[in-house]
Amino acid sequence: MDVLEREAVLQALVGQLQATESGPGRLTLLRGEAGIGKTTVIRHLTQLADPHIRILVGSCDPLATPRPLGPLMDLAPRLGRGVRAALSGALAGTCRTDEVFDCLLADLSTCPSLLVVEDVHWADDATLDLLRYLVRRLPSVPALVVVTYRDDEISRTHRLTGLLGTLAGYPWVCREDLAPLSRRAVARLATGHAIDAERLHRLSAGNPFIVTAVLAAPGEPIPAAVREAVAGRLAGLSAAARTVVDVLAVLGRRVSMPLLASILPVPQELLDEAVACGIMSTDGQTAEFRQELARLAVLEAVPAACRLRLHRKVLAVMRCGPVMADDLALLADHAAGAGDVAAVLEYAPAAAAHAASSGAYREAAAHYARALPYADHLPPDESASLLEGHSRACLLSGRLDEGISSRRRAVTMRRARGRQLHMADDLRWLSCWLWPAGRAAEAGRTGLDAVRVLEGLGPSRELADAYLNLCRLLCYGHEGVEAVTACAGKAIALGERFGDAGVLVQARFHAAAVRMLCEGGRQEECEQALSSALAQDLPVDAGSLALVTCWFAALQRDAVRTLAVAGRAEAHCLDHDLQSYLLCARAWRSWGLLHRGSWIAAADAAHAVLSHPGSPPVARSTALTVLALVQARRGQAQVGPLLEQAASLVDSECLLDTGLGWEAHVEAAWLLGDDERVQAEARRGLAMLAGRTHPWLSGPLACWIRRAGGTPPQVPAAGPYARELAGDWAGAAARWDGLGCPHDAAVARLSGDVPALHQALTTFEALGARPGVVRTRAVMRTRGIRPVRRGPRAATRANPYGLTNRELDVLKLLDEGLSDADIAARLYITPKTAGHHVGAVLTKLDVHTRHEAARKLRHSPP
Repeated sequence: MDVLEREAVLQALVGQLQATESGPGRLTLLRGEAGIGKTTVIRHLTQLADPHIRILVGSCDPLATPRPLGPLMDLAPRLGRGVRAALSGALAGTCRTDEVFDCLLADLSTCPSLLVVEDVHWADDATLDLLRYLVRRLPSVPALVVVTYRDDEISRTHRLTGLLGTLAGYPWVCREDLAPLSRRAVARLATGHAIDAERLHRLSAGNPFIVTAVLAAPGEPIPAAVREAVAGRLAGLSAAARTVVDVLAVLGRRVSMPLLASILPVPQELLDEAVACGIMSTDGQTAEFRQELARLAVLEAVPAACRLRLHRKVLAVMRCGPVMADDLALLADHAAGAGDVAAVLEYAPAAAAHAASSGAYREAAAHYARALPYADHLPPDESASLLEGHSRACLLSGRLDEGISSRRRAVTMRRARGRQLHMADDLRWLSCWLWPAGRAAEAGRTGLDAVRVLEGLGPSRELADAYLNLCRLLCYGHEGVEAVTACAGKAIALGERFGDAGVLVQARFHAAAVRMLCEGGRQEECEQALSSALAQDLPVDAGSLALVTCWFAALQRDAVRTLAVAGRAEAHCLDHDLQSYLLCARAWRSWGLLHRGSWIAAADAAHAVLSHPGSPPVARSTALTVLALVQARRGQAQVGPLLEQAASLVDSECLLDTGLGWEAHVEAAWLLGDDERVQAEARRGLAMLAGRTHPWLSGPLACWIRRAGGTPPQVPAAGPYARELAGDWAGAAARWDGLGCPHDAAVARLSGDVPALHQALTTFEALGARPGVVRTRAVMRTRGIRPVRRGPRAATRANPYGLTNRELDVLKLLDEGLSDADIAARLYITPKTAGHHVGAVLTKLDVHTRHEAARKLRHSPP
């Protein structure tokens, strides 16, 4: 496992180890729950220790009768003869234990040492006495003693508690806590796996053991490793304590003590015994499973009849008293477990509505899904409302197919009942989410149908929403300033009339955005609209606008701004559970990384989007396009299949609307040296843009025609494209540099003078862009320019893959699982430079991922 979010602890331990070489010894307590990564940290510490430091690692075992001085027995072969003799005598009864302690202390005085005692929560009394003896005398020896233990198993009466109290008085005793992994770290570990990283974090609570177990067995609801680990924890419980754990598993992840007492009166000693097994905790008011997956593993083993009986009993108890909003989710869960259809229909929709109002859309979708199988028991209008609620929750939580399906069913039901207003509003919702599903043409038709029906019914909030939806679709389809602003004006008028703040901020944003894209400027107005949404506590509207800001920054080819606004959008969407928006924002972030020149990071980000089962088609198409361009720019593989797959996920209008997919086909052809195809594809794209005024779509295609030796038609262009089409290659390159796009700047310099060509060649070589190097050298040959040649150094020539010494250093750090930032910190370089080195390593090794590179290092000849 990678040492994610353990770097600070490792750095502290390494510093303590270095300090003990010339100064007083120390003792460090490394603590955390089971599976948190203590052993992993110790393993990495031993790898980072200087070669002259003696490594002594011993462990305590979970035996019914612990071995006397078990850890010392493990490391005896590495200790001096005197310690071994004393230890043998102590075990034979011919030598006192304190003599062993004296001999060990004397042995530690001979050379700098790292002494590790793992899992001291299982230690015997003699081992605990040894630690008491050593800690008082450590300042006199050059040794770091690291003691690991599970702090989730240490009760008030545990034998380790006394030792911890003793250690508290010594200033040379340090404590290092290992916390659960963050959502970001779990997402990074899940990269490349077809799994919802957010759900994985909820199930595992960030426990690395559970995370890696789930990733290793993606098809198993409860991995065998987790099931066996939980069973092992429970094996030592008494029958009465096991009953307590089983009941708590049925009651839920977090259970109030009054509720537990009403179902099963539990003596404190039984609860303490249950907590001591390590999978639960309690604060006196509630009892809680540390990880949801551990609870599910316990629940799985509870007999079905027992579960049914408990669910019915809990449901009856909870219904006897007042029902609070926070009780609804638990009531819905127990209603489903009890098989009580009426109770499910009473509590599940209410729990869903409460979750949605709190921004917990995944939970809302799950509660609605619990009620949907029984929708036929409801009146038709209530059944349609259930479908509408389910649709909205699914759409916002990344379950587009389910959400669209439920909304279509709602449209059919509303139409059959003659509920025109509700039907049209459902059409508007359907249109809104068909676009990220990649069905831009159908989205437009459906949106127009909604407007037509609602216009016939007179002014309404629903009509304001429908005008806003049409405004957005026109903006996304790049239909021009006049069409978008006219529709935005209608939405604003009705929004003001009905006091709809969400309509107002969105309409004003899109009215400014279309002018920004077509005429320039207006960025400040867009930011003001987004700030207004945040200030008025409109999280869904703010999430939508934050996402569109990412897209439009990418359309304007501003890599620096794209990364900044994508980071902001990701943070907002994570905070408000807007999964669909989050995944789209991450796709645009991968685009920003691509154009910034961080190709490995871009590919990793794109793979993360593709591996998530909830990624919308538009996000998947964007991520596939990024992967294709990474490979095309590095000259690694045929990118046609990737681009074809990207195009197959969305309709042709959506592919053109996003602004990147079509151009990617053209650039890939240019990188392959197929200038004829470049011109044909670019002219085809311009023909499809006929009637649309969008300089950021037409400008790039015109530039590619010019780069391929053709004469482009007169079309609107903006930014660096306008300058390049006007013959100002230097201005275009400078603008690209300012936008943070080194590869694009190098392409622009191919039209420049001799220094510009040399600069382009240097950039392409630094990026590992082999096709760019080939094209630059071809231009140089055509113009009679001799490139500056620098032969590789001897060490580089000697390496079978042509790796430089620096690249070898980077490859070794890749084998440790380090990120670009970690590599940069270790080698004292910038993360961007580290990314370039990683890209060069992957290119020379002819591999696609860091893991493949590390594997090649391990199997390469010495």
